[in-house]
Amino acid sequence: MQTHVDTPQSRCRFGLAHGDITLPVEIYYRMWGAATQDHATGVHRPLRATVTVLAPLDGNERQFIIALDHCVMGRREMDGLLDTVSTAADISREELFVVFSHTHAAGLMGLERSDLPGGELIAPYLDQLGQTVSRLAIEARESLQPATIIYGTGRCSLAAHRDFWDPEHEAWICGYHPDAPADDTVLAARVHDEDGGLLATLVNYACHPTTLAWENTLISSDYPGAMRETIENATGAPCLFLQGASGELGPVEGFVGDVAVADRNGRQLGYAALSALEAMPAPGTRFVYQGPVVSGATLGDWHHEALSSEDIEAHGEWQINRDSIPLPIRPGTPSVEQVQAELADWEAKDTPDARAMAERKRRMLHRLDQLPPGDMFPIESVVLKIGGAVWVILQGEFYSVLQAALRERFPGTPIIVATIASHWGASYLPPRELYGKGIYQESIAIVAEGGLETVIEKTGDTIASMLK
Repeated sequence: MQTHVDTPQSRCRFGLAHGDITLPVEIYYRMWGAATQDHATGVHRPLRATVTVLAPLDGNERQFIIALDHCVMGRREMDGLLDTVSTAADISREELFVVFSHTHAAGLMGLERSDLPGGELIAPYLDQLGQTVSRLAIEARESLQPATIIYGTGRCSLAAHRDFWDPEHEAWICGYHPDAPADDTVLAARVHDEDGGLLATLVNYACHPTTLAWENTLISSDYPGAMRETIENATGAPCLFLQGASGELGPVEGFVGDVAVADRNGRQLGYAALSALEAMPAPGTRFVYQGPVVSGATLGDWHHEALSSEDIEAHGEWQINRDSIPLPIRPGTPSVEQVQAELADWEAKDTPDARAMAERKRRMLHRLDQLPPGDMFPIESVVLKIGGAVWVILQGEFYSVLQAALRERFPGTPIIVATIASHWGASYLPPRELYGKGIYQESIAIVAEGGLETVIEKTGDTIASMLK
C-alpha cells in the first residue's frame, strides 16, 4: 500500500531573463501563401525572447535555452545569432540551444528575402536580435541561483489533429480533424528560490501557433503570448513556454484573421496550466499518510512533510548529453536548380494560386539551402537529467508520437519535450506509415521514412542510461 506521494523535483542553479524582440511593422512580413499583404499593419501582441540557464548546484556545466517568438530560423541566420551571443556574452557555442514558440504571425526572417518589399530591414533586425539575446544571456547568467523545480501534469483540449482527409476533393487537408485523437498533455513546472519564492513557471505543450493565418495583418506571438499573460498575471513570475512535438497538432479553431481567437486560445491553455501549477505542493516536501482519525467516518489523515536531506540531495543529480542523431536524407529530394526553375515558372504566372505556389517553392529552396553535404542529416539533440525530471530538446518538427512514446516508456518521470530547435533544415519528421500519402508534413519532409522512429529509440536509450 502506498503511504506517501512524491512530487518529481529538480535541484539546480537557475537563471532567467526576457525582453522584447518585436519586428518593425515595415519589415517584410508575408508568411502565408494565401496572404495578399507583404507588410503588417500593426502589432497584436509583442514578440518575446526568453533566455533560461540551467546549471548543476556544483560544477561549471551550463545549458542556455534561448526561446524566441519566431516561427523558425535558417542555418545562416542561426549561425549568425549564435556567433554573436557566444562572442558578446562569452558563452561557448555548445552551451547554447535556440528553440521557437513557432508562431506563424512573426513572418519568416530569412536573409534570402532581403530583395522583397521591406526585406532590407531583415538583416538589421537580425543584428539587433543578436544584441538583445546577448544582453539577456548575460542577465540570465548573472541571476543564477539555487532553485527547486517541481513538475505537474494537466490536460488542455486546445490542440487538435490536423491531418484531415477531404473526401469531396479527395485530398489531404492541413486542418481540424474532429474525429482523430490529439495529445492534450500540459506539462507544467514551478521554479522556487531557496526561500520558497516563485522565480518562474514553465509550460510545455504541443500545438502549432497557427490561430492567425493569411487574413491576419498583425504581428503576434499568437496563443503563447496570451497564455504567458494569463499565467504571469496570476503568479507574478515570468513564464517560459516550450513548444512540444506538434507536427500534426494545431488549434481546434485556427487559420483565422481574428486576433480575439488567438487570445481565447491562449487563455484556454493558460487556465489549464494554472490548474496544474496550483495543484503542486511546496518544494522540498512529500504528501504522507498519517493514519486513521475516528470521526463520523474513519478518515485518512494526510499531511505534507519535509523531505530528508538525502532525498533533497538526490534531486540535485545532473547529467547532460549533447549529441546529434544522423538520419538519411530522403531519396528523390529535388535539386536547387529544379526548384528554382519551378519558382520562376510560378512567378511568371498570373493565376489565383501562383503567389501561394511561389511561396511554397521559396520555402523549399530555404530548406534545401540548409542541407549538409552527403546523404545524412544530423539532428541536434540535448538530453538533460536534473533530479527526478528529464529535459529533451530536439531539432525538427516531430509528430506527437515522439513525446507520447517517451512518456509511456518512462512513466512517473516528467519528460519535457521541446522541439523546433536550432535551424529549420530538418523540417517535419512524421511516422513511417504516413510516407507516400501526400499529407503536407510528409510531402516536405527532408529525412527518409523511419527517421522519427530512430530518434524515439535513440533518445529513449539515452534517457534509460541516465535513469539507471
